[in-house]
Amino acid sequence: MKTLTHEDLYSLEQYARARPEFRARVIAHKKNRLVELGAHATLHFEDRLTMQYQVQEMLRLERMFEPEPIQEELDVYNPLIPDGSNWKATFMVEYADAEERKTRLAQLIGIEKAVWVQVADFSRVHPIANEDLDRETEDKTSSVHFLRFELTPAMIAALKAGAALTMGIDHPDYQANVMPPDAVRVSLIDDFD
Repeated sequence: MKTLTHEDLYSLEQYARARPEFRARVIAHKKNRLVELGAHATLHFEDRLTMQYQVQEMLRLERMFEPEPIQEELDVYNPLIPDGSNWKATFMVEYADAEERKTRLAQLIGIEKAVWVQVADFSRVHPIANEDLDRETEDKTSSVHFLRFELTPAMIAALKAGAALTMGIDHPDYQANVMPPDAVRVSLIDDFD
């Protein structure tokens, strides 16, 4: 998948006009890129469109229009765009109650490495987590992690041929195992084109 350049972005004025329609399109798109792993964990699979939206929103909020800060934003978000052999996802651990969240994040250290995807009977693929910086301490994990799942050419070919896809978490304090809906599966397979 091609990374974003300055030419792919709306100017602040253009974005102000296009934002309602663009935002609605992105929200609809994201619905087919979300996998719930039990009641308290989600994978939000990123792609070029989700990252363009993220960059556009940052430029809008910060009122950025100079080339250098725009390039800095692109440099931050482009690594989250899949590049043909992988999926990239924002992994979120979510507990509404602050006290429960604090307790659970202390119990769930290492959960980001316990997430997996599996194509048919191939081996489970565990992610490369948080390549930008470490997001846990010895006392707790973060509620947000960035994951990269590298798939083999054989796995990708099997998916394109209709092989089953499952995802889950195998952590001593959090277990999940799901088959993403067909719409999600189709959207994710598009990342390999």
